[in-house]
Amino acid sequence: MPTVTFQSVSKLFGDIFAVRDLDLGINDGEFVVFVGPSGCGKTTTLRMLAGLEGPSFGRILFDGTDVTMLPPGRRDVAMVFQSYALYPHMTVYKNLSFGPESRRERSAATDARIHEVARLLGLDGMLSRRPGELSGGQRQRVALGRAMVREPKVFLLDEPLSNLDASLRTQMRVEISDLQRRLGVTTVYVTHDQVEALTMGHRVAVFNKGRLLQVDTPRGLYKSPVDRFVATFIGSPRMNLAPSTFSRTNGSVAIQFLGTNAVLTDWQSRALERIGSADLEIGLRPQDIHWVQDAPTRCNHPLFGTVHTVAPTGAETFVTVDIQGRRIDTRFPSFSRIQIGDQVELAYDLADIYLFDSATGQNLVHVAGVLPPRPAPDSRPAIVVG
Repeated sequence: MPTVTFQSVSKLFGDIFAVRDLDLGINDGEFVVFVGPSGCGKTTTLRMLAGLEGPSFGRILFDGTDVTMLPPGRRDVAMVFQSYALYPHMTVYKNLSFGPESRRERSAATDARIHEVARLLGLDGMLSRRPGELSGGQRQRVALGRAMVREPKVFLLDEPLSNLDASLRTQMRVEISDLQRRLGVTTVYVTHDQVEALTMGHRVAVFNKGRLLQVDTPRGLYKSPVDRFVATFIGSPRMNLAPSTFSRTNGSVAIQFLGTNAVLTDWQSRALERIGSADLEIGLRPQDIHWVQDAPTRCNHPLFGTVHTVAPTGAETFVTVDIQGRRIDTRFPSFSRIQIGDQVELAYDLADIYLFDSATGQNLVHVAGVLPPRPAPDSRPAIVVG
């Protein structure tokens, strides 16, 4: 299986950059997911990789060999689209064998390969059926199988699960991930669903407005987003953001955030050395905000919020709380006895906050390369807001 490299790749449509200055390497056998909002450039990048679009600038390489000008048929890639694109008048077997037949590759070995792929995908009992007799998930498996029969060097999947219902999407995520692991084929997967990206990819590449913002492991993206966009796009519910100011006194840095005053840790303070103004945005994930029914006595500046919405999901309950006119998403225990209009108190850990430059949106801790210490269990002080 090849490595794939994008070298300074850009794609122009008229005078509009769909993709700009893309540098990205994909390892042999790696599962990489492109994620981002509609129009961010992820599908255009996939189409350039397939040879369906030519880059305006830059090069695309497979194992160090330039394939930028090669037509799709000579790249040895297989693409699965959002629509299944099956032949409705053909049986499952005929759909799977159509590619080899059109390339005049039919043989006993090819026939054995078709049956093996059908077995891997759980289609071996459906080879005589037509697409109209299959469920959505089964038809998606046929589309995947048609690509697998070819035994390509690279799999390209363009939002292949978007037509499926929620429960089937979850099942197919597991099946595709397991299949890629068993086959070991270099795979690039495009989706706008960040949950799909985090659960499937070895690494995830986040695009926005034609630019690759960050590529990292799912954990890396979630824990150390490069900027405000990545931080709010990755994670569900999305990260809370609130304006803040900071001041330096006697070597320490204090922030004012949601009506509280807190002194930053040394490693957080070092991250602010690159910012000139006193304006920050503080980020805090809903999962890092906790309900406190009895305020701890050590809390110097408790604030109380009013419950605005309650959304039980079974394992947990997400609650939106109005704090000084700003709505903050929080996580409560499963089916908490909480109602709209209740007064509540919330606690978060100071080490869990994110510091963003208000002007550029950059994650200051990420840019500064400051690594937080690994705390001992239950050793970090809690800041309480309410």
